[in-house]
Amino acid sequence: MQQTRETPMPRRVARPAAAKPRSGGNDPQQRVLEDYQSALELMQQNKFEKARTALEKIARDAPPEIAERVRVYLAVCERNSAKESLQFSTPAEHYDYAVSLLNNGNFEEARDQFEAILAGAPEADFAHYGMALLSSMTGQAEEALDHLARAIELNPSNRIQARSDPDFIDMADDPRFTELLYPET
Repeated sequence: MQQTRETPMPRRVARPAAAKPRSGGNDPQQRVLEDYQSALELMQQNKFEKARTALEKIARDAPPEIAERVRVYLAVCERNSAKESLQFSTPAEHYDYAVSLLNNGNFEEARDQFEAILAGAPEADFAHYGMALLSSMTGQAEEALDHLARAIELNPSNRIQARSDPDFIDMADDPRFTELLYPET
């Protein structure tokens, strides 16, 4: 039997990318691609407002192969820019915003907002109540009960409100929920 010796395949070594000279405007499509790359770099640096401006500039001239991505990245930039600019004068105002997110089904963002309220005002009974609602709506019974108990402890009128709140419908069959809302029985 003859032994064959395989020749090793040459390995490709990644080389650092050399800085590409800017096209100087000679090729409009190349210029759009360079601007697109710059916008992505701005996004990676969390400079969403600057990235949004750059993406808006190239959106109208973007070639079809990146046009959809440009629109998606624009939406990401707008969303992150809006988060950075949110400022509330009171925790109650912040709570109203969080509830609007909850009502629109933006559960993850609503949770972030409720947690932000509680981080700044841990005794805000309404924020605990909001977290209880969110937890109930997302199937997290233990967390819902914990937050509702805290909300009632801080403000007993939350017990009466929870009794008629339709957002707690998923908790109605849980004996711990009933016990929390009707301790006198």
